[in-house]
Amino acid sequence: MEEHLNLDHLTNEDILEIILNEFEDFLYDPKKHQIQLLNSSGDLIGYVRLPLHWLIDENLNLLSEDAMVVYLSIESGNAALSVMEGEENTYHTTFSAYMTRKKQGFSQIKYLNKKGKSRAGSRVRLAETTTFFENINTTLNELWEEFTFDRLALNCNKTLLPYLLQSKVPFPIDKQDPMLYKIPLHIPQSNFTNLDMAIEKLKTPLLLYNEEYAKKISCFR
Repeated sequence: MEEHLNLDHLTNEDILEIILNEFEDFLYDPKKHQIQLLNSSGDLIGYVRLPLHWLIDENLNLLSEDAMVVYLSIESGNAALSVMEGEENTYHTTFSAYMTRKKQGFSQIKYLNKKGKSRAGSRVRLAETTTFFENINTTLNELWEEFTFDRLALNCNKTLLPYLLQSKVPFPIDKQDPMLYKIPLHIPQSNFTNLDMAIEKLKTPLLLYNEEYAKKISCFR
């Protein structure tokens, strides 16, 4: 998709009504929380990325604007977690651990993948890594007991993901669970400020489309 258009000038009812009335077909993808816009031939015109605090069904009925979502961003040695009820932050916390080799500046996990070494300092960093992910999952499980969540939005690279999902303290949902949502934004550092900025961006519905269909999507302007 080459072009994008913020749809914050429209109400949620307007957006859903335009899709229902102006497009030949559509398909809601719950995993990505997107509505694919299709023409009569089934070609993809574009898609609307919906705010996570919206809950809709496959027929585009708006069920709620107050979804409970936990956002989690993880990098080597740092993580930030935020709980949102609708557009309101109800809880947040951060995690940190000594996981980075100081001189080289990259994580112990990546180092071991390259070198396969395990000296005393390495073992300390690996122990910190284990505890880091156990602490994250412990907090997640405690939150799961307190709240009924609709979504878990995650930012975590492929190198670290197995440590989160295979921790001795289990991740609260299965990795194939449709409520697990990959945050579609780059978060430069996993702290609360950057996570909060990402959440603010994700609150805005966004239309992404192919330039050749610019005339077709003019109904959103």
